[in-house]
Amino acid sequence: MKGLLRLTCLLLLGFSQVHATTQDEDARAAKALLEKAVTYFQSNGDKAFAAFSRQGEFIDHDRYVFVVDTKGVLLASGGPSSALIGRDVSEVLGPDLQASFKQALTVPEGQGIQQADYRWQNWNDGKVEHKHVFYQRVGERILAVGYYLPRATPEQARALRNKAVKALVKDEAGTLKAINSLQGGFLQDDLYVFVVDLNTGRYVAHGTNLRLVNTDFRKIKDPDGKPVGEPILKLMAEQDQGEYKYRWKNPVTDKVENKHAYVRKAGHFMVAVGYYSP
Repeated sequence: MKGLLRLTCLLLLGFSQVHATTQDEDARAAKALLEKAVTYFQSNGDKAFAAFSRQGEFIDHDRYVFVVDTKGVLLASGGPSSALIGRDVSEVLGPDLQASFKQALTVPEGQGIQQADYRWQNWNDGKVEHKHVFYQRVGERILAVGYYLPRATPEQARALRNKAVKALVKDEAGTLKAINSLQGGFLQDDLYVFVVDLNTGRYVAHGTNLRLVNTDFRKIKDPDGKPVGEPILKLMAEQDQGEYKYRWKNPVTDKVENKHAYVRKAGHFMVAVGYYSP
């Protein structure tokens, strides 16, 4: 079973980046494809693997069926991971993904479709992206279909900023502690909150990099040396909320990307959340 937990993650490497559809549409399509595959497998047994592994009815755009056994061997795949069919790839994954799936895949047979989230590299573009998988155990086989989740949207960034502002006004100490402790829902994939004390110009909370706490925000520059902190503080001196674009490392992809930050005052604090775009 341990090998299976690792393999399940690996096989999802082959999914291409999500198309311009909504997350709900992708979820419904992935789940429907899995249900179709389970029904077919229950009628045909292991003979179904051939159908799952070729171009046809079990491939739906960037979604496809893959099957692993409880020993970590890939038995079928309709995507790029088909090259691994018959191989045990249980030692490939890191401890983070093993932990993510350990709990999810301990669900016994007969519990129907299960689902899990994690992050993994997209083979098509080399970026680490958020993924969602639907899977179901049938005997010693695990059938699964997954898809990449879209990046955070501007609306989600503003919503998280506003959530942090409200929380900060209600409970200043508790909110700052929650942000710095990665709790309270203030870290959502590639979205995170950071807070600057406008009286001192220093970070008091940061959702991904605690080393920045207590440092001077005014001295912050992007990886190319362009000032970031000074222009944002100047913006806050002129208005209660605004937007600022700059370059910054994405904590999910670990790459420097374009970032669009939404900033807003909350008493003597500045609260900011930004979304990334490639």
